[in-house]
Amino acid sequence: MAGVVAAPAGQAGLAAAPARGLPADSTPWLLLAPATLALVILFLLPIGYVLLLSVTDPAVSIAHYRRIFSVPLYTRVLFNTFTTALTVTGVCLLLGYPVAYVMARRSDWVSTALLICVAVCFWTGFIVRTYAWLVILGNKGPVVAVYQAFGFGAPPRLLFTTFSSILGMVHILLPYMVLALYSVMKKIDPNLLRASASLGARPAASFRAVYLPLTLPGVVNGSILVFTICLGFFITPILLGTPKDMMISQLINQQIEELLAWGFASAVAVVLLVATSIVLAVYNRFAGLDRLWG
Repeated sequence: MAGVVAAPAGQAGLAAAPARGLPADSTPWLLLAPATLALVILFLLPIGYVLLLSVTDPAVSIAHYRRIFSVPLYTRVLFNTFTTALTVTGVCLLLGYPVAYVMARRSDWVSTALLICVAVCFWTGFIVRTYAWLVILGNKGPVVAVYQAFGFGAPPRLLFTTFSSILGMVHILLPYMVLALYSVMKKIDPNLLRASASLGARPAASFRAVYLPLTLPGVVNGSILVFTICLGFFITPILLGTPKDMMISQLINQQIEELLAWGFASAVAVVLLVATSIVLAVYNRFAGLDRLWG
């Protein structure tokens, strides 16, 4: 017919695609194929290889896993890792909650300045921040200089201690806690606190009964982020801590670089992966991983 307009060549090719055997709904799967292939090659295959090594090197057995949970040295490393992660999480929560509260409640230059400080810390590399603590806490650093300037005598040993290791990890992970809390606090309607005050509640009671429960998702989100990241920390404990405070990542590095025990190192890595997966599974069961970033 004269009134029929011919379709462009590109549209004609697309229209003919289902006719050549491609399903009509294949486009989403084709778009997902590159990302899926990258995840399989870069994530699933290495994890599968580590799992295989943990039970086949040097022979097929689960001896490496029995060794992890039967030798006191390795059980102490596991205990220290989780204890350190819990300590760092608790300190980050105690320090980060008031900072996030001020950032969310105020709208002047104070909130902006705090947000800039948190962002700068977040964007600075953790190796740079770790080496900064080496300078600050060292024998020639400002902390020792101030201690001596006030005549307090011989300064205490600050570097290469449990304190310095936890301090460095808190400094690195604190922005995660602050941002997780801030994202939740910023969404809380200020009228809720005004309504509570209008009903006769004191500020402390309003905070305890109204504001604090509403911020619990941020508390949980930030704690999960800090805890799971801290489980795998490596550089900071090595540079600032002591051998007695060895964590799982340091044990893996020791087994590979010094002892070439690939099978045992793989088993330790699997234990760390399973522990992290359990934490995330519990969180997903009660909250959902989609809420992890607020």
